[in-house]
Amino acid sequence: MSRKETCLLLGATGVGKTLLLKRLQKFSWSSSGELESTPPTLPTVGTNLTDLTLKKKKVTVRELGGCMGPIWPSYFKDCSFVIFVVDSANTAQISSSCIQLLSILSAESLHNAPVLILFNKRDMPCIMSLTEIKSLFRMDDIIASATQPITVLEMSARSGEGLKEVMSWLESVAVK
Repeated sequence: MSRKETCLLLGATGVGKTLLLKRLQKFSWSSSGELESTPPTLPTVGTNLTDLTLKKKKVTVRELGGCMGPIWPSYFKDCSFVIFVVDSANTAQISSSCIQLLSILSAESLHNAPVLILFNKRDMPCIMSLTEIKSLFRMDDIIASATQPITVLEMSARSGEGLKEVMSWLESVAVK
C-alpha cells in the first residue's frame, strides 16, 4: 500500500480555508457532486485534519489557521503538495497574502511540491478581476521563478464554483 499523501491548506485568516475543506470533504463523498447549503464555519485556531478519498488514493488535508503563519514552516517537511487560498474580495489583505505565498514558495522543503493558488470568493460583489490580482501578485514572475509547478484557479467555496477543478488538481497531483 502506498503512503498517504498530505496536502497543506494555507492562507491568511478569513480567506475561506475551512469552508473549502468542508466543501471538498462533502464533494469527495458525494457521488453526484451536489452541494448542500453553506455549512457554518468558525476561524481555525490550530489545525484541522481531513481525509479526502480521491479516485484511487486517500489524501490528508491539513488546514493551518491563518494566525499560525509564523509556524507554518514546521509543517512543510511532511507535505506532498500545497493549496494556498487568497481572498480576492479583500484588497487590504492582498499584499500580506503575496508575502506569505513567496515565503511558502521559497521554503527549501517545498521546492518540488506542486502548489495550487486559489483566488476565492469570486461570488462577492466587490472583487478584483483575475487580471488585476495576477498583476498585483506579479504572478507571471512568480511562476517563472518558482521551482515547483504552480496552478492558479478562481473559485467560490460558498457557491461551489470551481470545486470540481480543485478536486481534479488534487487527483492529478496525488497520483504522481
